[in-house]
Amino acid sequence: MTVRLNLPRETGSVPAARRLLRCALAALHVDKTHGADLEIAITEACANVIDHANGANNFEVCLEVADDHCAIDVRDDGEGFDPEAVGPPGPGNERGRGLFLIKALAENVRMQSAPRRGSLIHFEKSFA
Repeated sequence: MTVRLNLPRETGSVPAARRLLRCALAALHVDKTHGADLEIAITEACANVIDHANGANNFEVCLEVADDHCAIDVRDDGEGFDPEAVGPPGPGNERGRGLFLIKALAENVRMQSAPRRGSLIHFEKSFA
């Protein structure tokens, strides 16, 4: 199953993307533990767009879900960022944990970004 959503860059889009993922995983009877990890990861990826994709009005979420695997792309056309400059969050820091959590909860995490051309966060999870 492949689903693409073009969402407005607003906070209400985050739970919409999470619900869509939850429904797709439930339809394929994916274990809830894997689903919970992916829900956190997609929440963080979408929240990063809301908080940081300056210049973007919308963003795209693409879900590719199968019985044993899920791949997610979150793409925006904002100002971009330097993925190499993103380090682990500092102790006691309440912000800046999104990309760190995605890397911890998912597999094959890829971040691409170009100035004034937007960003892509790709991540996957195997269920086997």
